[in-house]
Amino acid sequence: MKQILIASTSTVHGSGYLDYLLDALKIHFKTANTILFIPYARPGGMSHDAYTKLVQTAFSKIGKTVKGIHEFDNPKDALKSAQGIFTGGGNTFVLVDQLYKNDLVGELKIAIESGTPYLGTSAGSNICGLTIGTSNDMPIAYPKSFQTLGLVPFNINPHYLDPDPGSTHMGETRETRIKEFHHFNSQPVIGLREGSYLEVTGSKIILKGALNARIFEKHKVPYELSPEADVSDLN
Repeated sequence: MKQILIASTSTVHGSGYLDYLLDALKIHFKTANTILFIPYARPGGMSHDAYTKLVQTAFSKIGKTVKGIHEFDNPKDALKSAQGIFTGGGNTFVLVDQLYKNDLVGELKIAIESGTPYLGTSAGSNICGLTIGTSNDMPIAYPKSFQTLGLVPFNINPHYLDPDPGSTHMGETRETRIKEFHHFNSQPVIGLREGSYLEVTGSKIILKGALNARIFEKHKVPYELSPEADVSDLN
């Protein structure tokens, strides 16, 4: 049975890395002593080792050890034996490129669908959807495919931002970008605001956190869903 947390961000304003999720992570990873971390997204270009150290510091607050997947001679075996898995944020294109180059997309999907608890934040959440076509990131790497894990039947837009009526910025809003996406693609998109996340248990998908999520469906007016809403039937 799938056990997944799909979070918009790793850090909310005014708190430390993963702090706002720690209570949920205690429960989510209750059977895991060691978390396998996938650092491939490399936020700010940081090294895999530095990223893993940051994550270890956060998970140590709930008594967990972290091991980076890059530390293993055989990353596929690491996924097969993982007690829990976390993929952090950064650049989604870099992340997906590395997953494909290491031939890990299929193995990661199998591990999660077999019940290994999984946490994704930002880029690590993007890959839970059908494709990365609604990423906010620059395509600084060129993965062999935009298709990802398909753990949920829609796409994710992390860090969703509402239009600012007082702004003089003339560029496209996030809503406009998603409308452009729907000109060529049919799957729904969930805009996750900062501090919001989806809790997936088996086939059940529940919105968690303090804020609404913005839902985009092709040929429909976007609408809001409140926390604790069930989005299992969104497809």
